[in-house]
Amino acid sequence: MNLAALTVRCQARLADLDLPRPFDVAEFCAGIGRRRGRPLHLLGLDLPVDGPRGFCISTKGSDYIVYEKATSPLHQEHIVLHEASHLICGHTGNDTLSREHASRLFPTLDPGLVERVLGRTSYSTEEEQEAELLASMILRAVHRRDRVPSLPVRSGADDLRRLEAGM
Repeated sequence: MNLAALTVRCQARLADLDLPRPFDVAEFCAGIGRRRGRPLHLLGLDLPVDGPRGFCISTKGSDYIVYEKATSPLHQEHIVLHEASHLICGHTGNDTLSREHASRLFPTLDPGLVERVLGRTSYSTEEEQEAELLASMILRAVHRRDRVPSLPVRSGADDLRRLEAGM
């Protein structure tokens, strides 16, 4: 894999994206869905600790990005953008969801409706690197452009005192 070529490809994709202003990841994903001609839904779930933090599921009429809901908003945003980047890049993976896994993750969903699951094990290393690079480029672009840090600005003195008291 040629990192320079991958970077150029991701920069071209980034330039072609419509990044909402101010940036909102749900609005961005809705735009990807419109562009692809099929709805793109976001599902925050408690995922198994030993599993991926996010993945894509495709059904006949819709795409779904599943992401870990028990993490920080910034991490959630990065997970969603990584999975969305797979869709933007046209990655198809090669896995399907087994009936057992489908019933464990989505007990009310008919496993026969799921056509494809795209997760870390179904992509090549180059596809993973491309999705990660594009997601990082998107975040960098929108944070430079119009975002403020999401963490509250604090001195940390109270936290430090609590930490020292517990030692």
